[in-house]
Amino acid sequence: MTMPVVLIAEELSPATVEALGPDFEIRYCNGADRDELLAAIPDADAILVRSATKVDAEALAAGRRLKVIARAGVGLDNVDVRAATMAGVMVVNAPTSNIVSAAELAVALMLAAARHVSPAHAALKNGEWKRSRYTGIELYEKTVGIVGLGRIGVLVAQRLSAFGMKVVAYDPYVQAGRAAQMGVRLVDLDTLLVEADFMSVHLPKTAETAGLIGAEQLAKVKSSLVLVNAARGGIVDESALYAALKEGRVAAAGLDVFAEEPCTDSPLFELENVVATPHLGASTDEAQEKAGIAVARSVRLALSGELVPDAVNVQGGVIAEDVRPGIPLTEKLGRVFTGLAGEVAQQVDVEVRGEITDYDVKVLELAALKGIFADIVEDQVSYVNAPLLAAERGTAVRLVADPESPDHRNLITIRGTLADGSQVSVSGTLIGIGQRERLVEVNGFDVDLEPTEHLAFLTYGDRPGMVGTVGVILGDAGINIAGMQVSRQAPGGQALVALSVDTAIPADTLADIQHAIDAESVRAVNLV
Repeated sequence: MTMPVVLIAEELSPATVEALGPDFEIRYCNGADRDELLAAIPDADAILVRSATKVDAEALAAGRRLKVIARAGVGLDNVDVRAATMAGVMVVNAPTSNIVSAAELAVALMLAAARHVSPAHAALKNGEWKRSRYTGIELYEKTVGIVGLGRIGVLVAQRLSAFGMKVVAYDPYVQAGRAAQMGVRLVDLDTLLVEADFMSVHLPKTAETAGLIGAEQLAKVKSSLVLVNAARGGIVDESALYAALKEGRVAAAGLDVFAEEPCTDSPLFELENVVATPHLGASTDEAQEKAGIAVARSVRLALSGELVPDAVNVQGGVIAEDVRPGIPLTEKLGRVFTGLAGEVAQQVDVEVRGEITDYDVKVLELAALKGIFADIVEDQVSYVNAPLLAAERGTAVRLVADPESPDHRNLITIRGTLADGSQVSVSGTLIGIGQRERLVEVNGFDVDLEPTEHLAFLTYGDRPGMVGTVGVILGDAGINIAGMQVSRQAPGGQALVALSVDTAIPADTLADIQHAIDAESVRAVNLV
C-alpha cells in the first residue's frame, strides 16, 4: 500500500517529523525556490510550510493530490485560503503555538523601555558611559493596564503580578468575577488610561480595535506611561504615539508590531525612548517547535479523514474565527449529553444561538455528533463517520440557528428526545477573548461550571442537608470537589447539583450518593 506523501517545504524542527510518525513518506524541497516547489508538489498529499513558501492558485493547480496545507505558525499571508477552499484543500495553522513567547516578549519590551536598555546599550557601544542619563523606573508596586485579557493577556498579567505590580484590565468580554480570580481588576478603557503606569496591548486586530489607542486616548494617560504593543500593528495609532512620545506626554514605548510590515523606516525609530523589534513575538525555538508539532498532528488528522480543530477551512466552506473555538466545546457538550441520556436519543437538535450564526455553523452539528457517539461505539468516531453512525442508529438530527440569544453572546445547546419521550439538554458558551468554556444549562437548570475531565450531575428533591451529605460521601471516598453548582426550579422542588471533581467517581460511590439523598438521577461524565 502506498503511503501518503508529506512535503516539507521549509526547515522545521525535528520534533515535527517525529510527530508525523511512520505512516507517511516524508519528502523535502526548498519552497522559496518556485521551480523546485512546483516540481515537488504534484506528488504531495500534504505540504508543510512556514512563511517563505507561497501556496497560491498556481501551486494548488500543480498539487493535484493535495489534501491539506499546514502552516507552522499563526499567519496565513502566504497561503491563498480562498483558492484552497475552492480546490477542496484543507488549510491548517497553529494558533496557540506562540502565546508564551509573545507574552514573554511583551514583558521584555516593558522592562527594556522602563530601564532604557536600548539607548544605554547603543551609547555604551559608542564609547559613552551615561549612567545618570538613563535612570529608569521600577515595575514594583506600579499599576499595569492590560488591554485585552485573552490567552496572551492573561499570561502577561500573571507574569507582571509576580513583579509586584497591580493589574487592571479592559476587556468587555470577560466577567469581573473571572478576572478577580486571577487578581485582576476589570475597568473600562478610560479608567485604565488614567490609572496605568504601564500599558500592554493584547487584542486581535478587528474593525472594532483598529486605532483603539489613538490621540484621544493618549491625551488621558500619565506622562510617565510606558506603552507596549506586541499584539498587532494598527491597534495603537503610530502617528498619535509618535507625537505623544515626542512631546513628552508618554514616557516610553516598546513595539514589536507595526501597521505596515515589514517596517524598516518609521519616525518612531528616531526616538531614543522607543525600543522596537521586528515582529519577534513567535520567534523562539520553543514556539517554532510547538507550531511544527501542532500542524503535524493536524496533518495526521486531515489525512485520516478527521475534521481538524485548527482548520481554517473545511469541507468546502470556511470556518470563521468566531466559530472555531466552539468546536471543542460542542464535542464536550455531546459527551455530556450522552452521559445524561444514558442511551441513544431518537431525535437530536443542535441549537446555535447568537452572533455566531452570522457564519456557517454546520461544523458544530458534526462536532456535536462526534461527541454524542464518542462514548457509545467502540470504533473511533470522526467528523466523517459521525453522521453515518446517527443514521444507522435511527437518530434524526437537526441544526437550528437563531441570531437571538438573550442571556449569552453565543449559546450552543444539544437537546434530544429519548425513547420514552423524555428530553435531555445541555448548553454551553464561551466567555471572553480567551474563549473559556462554560456549561450554563443542564436539563433546564441554570449552572455555571467549567467542563473539566470529571463531572457528575445529581437530581433530587430539594431539602436541607443534601449538599453536605454529598460532600461527606465524596470526602470519605477520597474524591476532591473542584467546583460545585446547586440549582433549583423552586424551593422544595427539584434541584440539581453539578460537580467538577479531580478524579472519576466510582460506581459504588455514585450508588451511595443516590441512596443517601434519594436522588432521581445520578450521572457521571468523564471527558478523558
